[in-house]
Amino acid sequence: MKILVINISLRPKSQQLFFPIGLGYIVSAIDRAGFDLEILDIDAHRYSDETVARLIGKKHYDVVTFGCIVTGYKIVKTLAELIKVHRKEILIICGNSVASSIPELLLSKTEVDIAVIGEGDITIVELLRAIENKEPLEQVNGICFKRGDQIVATSPRKIIADLDSIPLINWDLFDMDIYIPKSKTRCPKPCPIDYDSIRLISVNTARGCLYHCTFCYHVFIKDKYRVRSPQSICTEIKLLKEKYGINYIAFSDELTFYSIKQCENFVDTFLKENLQIYWDADCRANLFEEKDFGLVKKLKAAGCNGLGYSLESTNPEILRAMNKNISSRQFSVQSKVLQRAGLATWTSLVIGYPQETETSINETFNCCYENDIYPSVGYILPQPGTPIYDFAIKTGKIKDKESYLLSTGDRQDFSINFTRMDQDRIEALVGRNLQKISDKLNLGLKKDGLIKTGVYRSKN
Repeated sequence: MKILVINISLRPKSQQLFFPIGLGYIVSAIDRAGFDLEILDIDAHRYSDETVARLIGKKHYDVVTFGCIVTGYKIVKTLAELIKVHRKEILIICGNSVASSIPELLLSKTEVDIAVIGEGDITIVELLRAIENKEPLEQVNGICFKRGDQIVATSPRKIIADLDSIPLINWDLFDMDIYIPKSKTRCPKPCPIDYDSIRLISVNTARGCLYHCTFCYHVFIKDKYRVRSPQSICTEIKLLKEKYGINYIAFSDELTFYSIKQCENFVDTFLKENLQIYWDADCRANLFEEKDFGLVKKLKAAGCNGLGYSLESTNPEILRAMNKNISSRQFSVQSKVLQRAGLATWTSLVIGYPQETETSINETFNCCYENDIYPSVGYILPQPGTPIYDFAIKTGKIKDKESYLLSTGDRQDFSINFTRMDQDRIEALVGRNLQKISDKLNLGLKKDGLIKTGVYRSKN
């Protein structure tokens, strides 16, 4: 059985390129199981639809599989149609959040045949074996599939409790000569070493998140938050250094550091292993206080370049609506502690909750201004599976689910206005405040690059 795995390009016009960690685990599992596998990496090569059609049409494939976040629904639908036009008999499997959050819509409105729900490492192998052996798909947990006009959902898949038990990604399956040079755009500026010498790759330390923000959806949203051991992470980093000369790691998690004890164990292991590598990660916005300055200095000594943590808003009413258990005071305290230790700091904002006003917008940006942080800004983007999406349906902001998904863009694109303000006024306020912070930090950003900067920036 011949299997084609496709790495979709979500932002084909972007200069950025990130290694597809989630797909990397899935592809590696398929490869270890001994299947006849090929990868069509659209994102790495930025292939056109015409090229993709030609490459798919050149060979016979029994199964094509790919995944994407739900905001890429339009891309998934177009790709599935393209595949079926050229090879009607091909079985199409789709994963990631576009499958987990809207399996019924995905299967009823697109040419996708099977949706993998949640964690796919084990599911994909069991599914492919069932297909190869012509066994009933009902025996495979964690999927939805078409049967005539019906959509069948099997039992949920149990999570992999021990992340250390998952084998490391087989990076050689991908064109690392493309990924490593282009991935350095992920490095927050200013960089700790000469930009041209950076060899960066992303690594996951955890799956899921401890928190449930009302605007956030991810594949592990219904699963227990799990973390890898520091020793497992160090083993992976050593291999990446030895094999590819990596000198910078971007920990790309929903949440890397969730407690002081966990953070200290992590950094102590790094110092003991003497990895001599730079890295950055994400943490809670209220993790560090003044009393933790000693630990923060150890982070710096262990190679940490900076930490990202989400403010989203400073307005207490909006923070409650977001289900974020933080305060602007905690955010500011943490920012000062990290910056005093020489760490870069960055954050994200979500603008446009129903409670948003001109005052709340200005106060949120003023907090970033006072803490010398240029934020990554997005407008509220309701995603299926989240409370804010359900609210959009209930209030009539989303009238047709597929039409909405087909029109969805990035979080920097204003999609739905829940506020009592005009959209133009909101965008003008955002632009004015971002310009103010850019001027203070001497970033030199132009008007058309204020909201889509392409990289996190810090004064340190």
